[in-house]
Amino acid sequence: MTNDIRVKICGLSTPETIAVAAEAGATYVGFVFFAKSPRYVTIDAARDLALGVPDGIAKVALVVDATNEFLDELTSKVPLDVLQLHGRETPARVSEIKARYGLPVMKAVGVADADDLPALAEYEAVADQLLVDTKAPKSSDRPGGNALTFDWGLIAGRTWAKPWMLAGGLTADNVAEAIKITGARQVDLSSAVESAPGVKDPGLIRAFIAAAQAI
Repeated sequence: MTNDIRVKICGLSTPETIAVAAEAGATYVGFVFFAKSPRYVTIDAARDLALGVPDGIAKVALVVDATNEFLDELTSKVPLDVLQLHGRETPARVSEIKARYGLPVMKAVGVADADDLPALAEYEAVADQLLVDTKAPKSSDRPGGNALTFDWGLIAGRTWAKPWMLAGGLTADNVAEAIKITGARQVDLSSAVESAPGVKDPGLIRAFIAAAQAI
């Protein structure tokens, strides 16, 4: 019996793995438009993938400090439900994107220690959802998808007026603990359901969603 935990599988790039995520109970599927990521897809490829997503599942575009020119093309070609901003976008930029494209905006905020928490309130004021993720190491060339957790105790007992999603190093083995500590009702992952960087594994997708929803 499943509960009301919502799962987002990010970095999908094939019709087959989208179908598996949908059948397993994912609420969101994510497409990565960041060239340095092994999960990167082109706008044209994402259009074909998005058209095959079953009704009722939200299609999320992960972008990093994207220009209006890029977002204009993306939103005109790909049927999307959410724009996920995963770069250094300011609160003002979040507001600008919301107004320009008329789509719900999810803002990722990286957390490493307590000093990072005030930013959550700043972005909550302008975004439709928050993605509370592990702050990328300084050595990383990617803002997310680094398979690292943060101290979940930093946000234990915290609540926000906006929906929020927990990300960062989640696996089928630790998602129950993460939900218990943080109170998250939505979780997001990418690398933990891969057999190789960028290659999603159907069995791991099913196992993660089952673990998240069996709590």
